[in-house]
Amino acid sequence: MDKLLTLEEWAATVFGAHPPHIATLRRWARESRIFPAPQLHGRSYYVLATARYIDPTKPIAPQAAQAAPRRGSLADRIMKERGLGKTA
Repeated sequence: MDKLLTLEEWAATVFGAHPPHIATLRRWARESRIFPAPQLHGRSYYVLATARYIDPTKPIAPQAAQAAPRRGSLADRIMKERGLGKTA
């Protein structure tokens, strides 16, 4: 299991000398802006060292989806199956 860091420790490693205030970090944790989501133990949040902040103002780049080959309309497929299809 990976080591869990407190929000303050995580922010110091990710943001360096000027990390966000603890109130900001807690708000990010509540609003699911850190992925993977921090775990709340008592009154403290713990997060994986590999966690990253997700900026909600930036859109997530869509992955290029493979277009399925067109098979024609349902009516065309039924007609073709019954042998009544269009002849070219």
